[in-house]
Amino acid sequence: MTSVVVLDYGTGNVHSAVKALELAGADVTLTGDRKLALEADGLLVPGVGSFSAVMAALSDAHGGDIIDKRLSGGRAVMGICVGMQVMFEHGVERGINTEGLGEWPGTVTALPAPVLPHMGWNTVTPDAESVLFRGLEEERFYFVHSYAAQDWSLDVMPPFPVPRLTWAEHGSRFLAAVENGPLTATQFHPEKSGDAGIRLLKNWLGTLRD
Repeated sequence: MTSVVVLDYGTGNVHSAVKALELAGADVTLTGDRKLALEADGLLVPGVGSFSAVMAALSDAHGGDIIDKRLSGGRAVMGICVGMQVMFEHGVERGINTEGLGEWPGTVTALPAPVLPHMGWNTVTPDAESVLFRGLEEERFYFVHSYAAQDWSLDVMPPFPVPRLTWAEHGSRFLAAVENGPLTATQFHPEKSGDAGIRLLKNWLGTLRD
Protein backbone atom coordinates (compact mmCIF):
# COMPACT_ATOMS: atom_id res chain seq x y z
CA MET A 1 0.00 0.00 0.00
CA THR A 2 1.25 3.46 -0.91
CA SER A 3 2.37 5.46 2.12
CA VAL A 4 1.42 9.13 2.41
CA VAL A 5 2.24 11.60 5.16
CA VAL A 6 -0.19 14.45 5.66
CA LEU A 7 2.07 17.19 6.99
CA ASP A 8 0.80 18.32 10.39
CA TYR A 9 2.14 21.84 10.93
CA GLY A 10 -0.78 23.43 12.73
CA THR A 11 -3.04 24.45 9.85
CA GLY A 12 -5.21 22.89 7.19
CA ASN A 13 -8.00 20.35 6.89
CA VAL A 14 -5.75 17.61 8.15
CA HIS A 15 -8.34 15.13 9.37
CA SER A 16 -10.57 15.38 6.32
CA ALA A 17 -7.48 15.03 4.12
CA VAL A 18 -6.42 11.91 6.02
CA LYS A 19 -9.87 10.37 5.61
CA ALA A 20 -10.02 11.17 1.89
CA LEU A 21 -6.60 9.64 1.26
CA GLU A 22 -7.58 6.53 3.20
CA LEU A 23 -10.72 6.21 1.07
CA ALA A 24 -8.48 6.55 -2.00
CA GLY A 25 -6.44 3.57 -0.77
CA ALA A 26 -3.37 5.10 0.89
CA ASP A 27 -1.66 4.14 4.13
CA VAL A 28 -1.81 7.57 5.79
CA THR A 29 0.15 9.06 8.68
CA LEU A 30 -0.63 12.50 10.11
CA THR A 31 2.63 13.87 11.46
CA GLY A 32 5.14 16.70 11.45
CA ASP A 33 8.01 14.26 11.96
CA ARG A 34 10.79 15.09 9.52
CA LYS A 35 12.05 11.53 9.02
CA LEU A 36 8.60 10.11 8.32
CA ALA A 37 7.73 13.01 6.02
CA LEU A 38 10.91 12.48 4.00
CA GLU A 39 10.55 8.71 3.73
CA ALA A 40 6.87 8.40 2.71
CA ASP A 41 5.95 7.67 -0.90
CA GLY A 42 3.97 10.92 -0.99
CA LEU A 43 3.67 14.07 1.11
CA LEU A 44 0.42 16.04 1.20
CA VAL A 45 0.57 19.66 2.33
CA PRO A 46 -2.85 21.08 3.28
CA GLY A 47 -3.39 24.77 3.91
CA VAL A 48 -6.22 26.91 5.24
CA GLY A 49 -6.20 30.59 6.17
CA SER A 50 -4.03 33.44 4.97
CA PHE A 51 -0.88 33.03 2.90
CA SER A 52 1.20 34.70 5.62
CA ALA A 53 -0.21 32.52 8.43
CA VAL A 54 0.44 29.32 6.49
CA MET A 55 3.99 30.40 5.68
CA ALA A 56 4.63 31.26 9.35
CA ALA A 57 3.34 27.86 10.47
CA LEU A 58 5.39 26.05 7.82
CA SER A 59 8.49 27.98 8.88
CA ASP A 60 7.99 27.08 12.54
CA ALA A 61 7.64 23.40 11.59
CA HIS A 62 10.58 23.48 9.09
CA GLY A 63 8.04 22.39 6.48
CA GLY A 64 9.67 24.32 3.67
CA ASP A 65 12.91 22.42 4.15
CA ILE A 66 11.06 19.08 4.13
CA ILE A 67 9.22 20.01 0.93
CA ASP A 68 12.39 21.25 -0.78
CA LYS A 69 14.40 18.15 0.15
CA ARG A 70 11.67 15.85 -1.14
CA LEU A 71 11.40 17.71 -4.43
CA SER A 72 15.16 17.90 -4.93
CA GLY A 73 15.19 14.11 -4.66
CA GLY A 74 12.26 13.69 -7.06
CA ARG A 75 9.88 12.63 -4.25
CA ALA A 76 6.22 13.46 -4.67
CA VAL A 77 4.57 16.42 -2.91
CA MET A 78 0.96 17.57 -3.28
CA GLY A 79 -0.31 20.93 -2.03
CA ILE A 80 -3.98 21.77 -1.42
CA CYS A 81 -5.59 25.24 -1.41
CA VAL A 82 -3.17 27.59 0.40
CA GLY A 83 -0.82 24.60 0.34
CA MET A 84 -0.74 25.21 -3.42
CA GLN A 85 -0.44 28.99 -3.16
CA VAL A 86 2.67 28.92 -0.96
CA MET A 87 4.54 26.98 -3.65
CA PHE A 88 4.78 30.28 -5.55
CA GLU A 89 7.34 33.05 -4.89
CA HIS A 90 4.98 35.55 -3.26
CA GLY A 91 1.49 36.05 -1.96
CA VAL A 92 -0.14 39.49 -1.67
CA GLU A 93 -3.11 39.70 0.69
CA ARG A 94 -4.61 43.00 1.93
CA GLY A 95 -1.50 44.86 0.83
CA ILE A 96 0.89 42.49 2.62
CA ASN A 97 3.51 40.84 0.42
CA THR A 98 4.69 37.55 1.92
CA GLU A 99 7.52 35.45 0.55
CA GLY A 100 6.45 31.94 -0.43
CA LEU A 101 8.44 28.75 -0.87
CA GLY A 102 9.52 29.74 -4.39
CA GLU A 103 9.12 26.34 -6.01
CA TRP A 104 7.34 28.14 -8.86
CA PRO A 105 7.74 31.73 -10.09
CA GLY A 106 4.81 34.09 -9.71
CA THR A 107 2.61 35.89 -7.21
CA VAL A 108 -0.72 34.85 -5.72
CA THR A 109 -3.17 37.77 -5.73
CA ALA A 110 -6.86 38.48 -5.13
CA LEU A 111 -9.32 37.32 -7.77
CA PRO A 112 -10.93 40.27 -9.61
CA ALA A 113 -14.44 38.99 -8.92
CA PRO A 114 -17.51 40.87 -7.65
CA VAL A 115 -18.20 38.13 -5.09
CA LEU A 116 -15.50 36.75 -2.83
CA PRO A 117 -14.66 34.27 -1.56
CA HIS A 118 -15.09 31.97 -4.52
CA MET A 119 -16.98 29.30 -2.61
CA GLY A 120 -18.68 26.21 -4.00
CA TRP A 121 -18.51 23.86 -6.94
CA ASN A 122 -16.87 24.82 -10.21
CA THR A 123 -15.78 23.19 -13.42
CA VAL A 124 -12.15 23.05 -14.48
CA THR A 125 -10.34 22.81 -17.80
CA PRO A 126 -7.59 20.20 -17.50
CA ASP A 127 -4.53 19.94 -19.67
CA ALA A 128 -5.06 17.37 -22.41
CA GLU A 129 -2.15 15.35 -21.02
CA SER A 130 -3.25 15.52 -17.39
CA VAL A 131 -2.85 12.38 -15.33
CA LEU A 132 -4.47 13.90 -12.24
CA PHE A 133 -7.76 14.51 -14.08
CA ARG A 134 -7.81 11.33 -16.14
CA GLY A 135 -11.45 10.25 -16.33
CA LEU A 136 -12.53 13.40 -14.49
CA GLU A 137 -12.56 15.91 -17.32
CA GLU A 138 -16.29 16.73 -16.90
CA GLU A 139 -16.37 16.73 -13.08
CA ARG A 140 -16.83 19.68 -10.72
CA PHE A 141 -14.67 20.40 -7.68
CA TYR A 142 -15.14 22.35 -4.46
CA PHE A 143 -13.37 25.70 -4.03
CA VAL A 144 -13.10 28.05 -1.04
CA HIS A 145 -10.68 30.94 -1.72
CA SER A 146 -10.32 34.60 -2.57
CA TYR A 147 -6.74 34.47 -3.90
CA ALA A 148 -5.06 32.44 -6.63
CA ALA A 149 -2.22 32.30 -9.12
CA GLN A 150 -3.61 33.83 -12.29
CA ASP A 151 -0.73 33.25 -14.67
CA TRP A 152 2.13 30.82 -15.24
CA SER A 153 5.66 31.84 -16.20
CA LEU A 154 7.87 28.81 -15.54
CA ASP A 155 9.93 27.89 -18.58
CA VAL A 156 10.85 24.21 -18.62
CA MET A 157 13.52 22.93 -20.98
CA PRO A 158 13.98 19.33 -22.17
CA PRO A 159 14.55 16.72 -20.87
CA PHE A 160 12.24 17.92 -18.10
CA PRO A 161 8.51 17.34 -18.78
CA VAL A 162 6.28 20.27 -19.60
CA PRO A 163 4.02 21.16 -16.64
CA ARG A 164 0.37 20.22 -17.04
CA LEU A 165 -1.85 23.17 -16.14
CA THR A 166 -5.54 23.05 -15.24
CA TRP A 167 -7.55 26.26 -15.22
CA ALA A 168 -10.85 27.49 -13.77
CA GLU A 169 -12.68 30.83 -13.83
CA HIS A 170 -14.11 33.16 -11.21
CA GLY A 171 -13.79 36.79 -12.17
CA SER A 172 -10.80 35.78 -14.28
CA ARG A 173 -8.97 32.64 -15.26
CA PHE A 174 -6.84 31.14 -12.49
CA LEU A 175 -4.80 28.02 -11.93
CA ALA A 176 -6.95 25.26 -10.47
CA ALA A 177 -4.16 22.67 -10.51
CA VAL A 178 -0.56 22.13 -11.58
CA GLU A 179 1.27 18.88 -12.32
CA ASN A 180 4.99 19.67 -12.48
CA GLY A 181 7.20 16.61 -12.10
CA PRO A 182 7.11 15.50 -8.46
CA LEU A 183 5.18 18.63 -7.40
CA THR A 184 1.40 18.55 -7.79
CA ALA A 185 -1.08 21.03 -6.35
CA THR A 186 -4.77 21.91 -6.45
CA GLN A 187 -6.46 25.19 -5.57
CA PHE A 188 -9.69 23.33 -4.84
CA HIS A 189 -10.22 20.84 -2.00
CA PRO A 190 -10.21 17.21 -3.20
CA GLU A 191 -11.19 16.12 0.31
CA LYS A 192 -14.39 18.19 0.01
CA SER A 193 -15.14 17.24 -3.60
CA GLY A 194 -17.00 13.99 -3.01
CA ASP A 195 -16.38 11.03 -5.27
CA ALA A 196 -14.57 13.14 -7.87
CA GLY A 197 -12.06 14.26 -5.24
CA ILE A 198 -11.41 10.69 -4.10
CA ARG A 199 -10.89 9.57 -7.68
CA LEU A 200 -8.47 12.45 -8.24
CA LEU A 201 -6.48 11.42 -5.16
CA LYS A 202 -6.44 7.85 -6.51
CA ASN A 203 -4.96 9.20 -9.74
CA TRP A 204 -2.27 10.98 -7.73
CA LEU A 205 -1.52 7.84 -5.72
CA GLY A 206 -1.16 5.99 -9.00
CA THR A 207 1.69 8.29 -10.02
CA LEU A 208 3.54 7.38 -6.81
CA ARG A 209 3.60 3.74 -7.86
CA ASP A 210 4.84 4.40 -11.42
